[in-house]
Amino acid sequence: MSEKIKLVQGDTRPQIKVFLTDDTTGLPIDITGAACLMKFRAVGAEVLTDTLTGAVLDGPNGVVVFPWNSTTLDCDPGDYEGEIEVTFPNNSGRQTVYDLLKFKVRSDF
Repeated sequence: MSEKIKLVQGDTRPQIKVFLTDDTTGLPIDITGAACLMKFRAVGAEVLTDTLTGAVLDGPNGVVVFPWNSTTLDCDPGDYEGEIEVTFPNNSGRQTVYDLLKFKVRSDF
């Protein structure tokens, strides 16, 4: 994803809805029973700002939504990035989405 998701400091919406697909086949990744996290940090930072827990909406079709925690966007304005990590059930593996989500946070009035 190359377009930045635009957010406002202090908000708790919009939720981030993603569709996880296999880069090779283009088919959805079945995330039924999986745990999905999005690590959120400022661009260039090594320390995470927050980690969001995703809610799987449609496991067979790879649909997960990440609601913002109440304080995630209580951050400095600027550029941020998110990395999605999926841990599959029964210790069958972990997969990190290669492409980062890009965010731009501006100050609230």
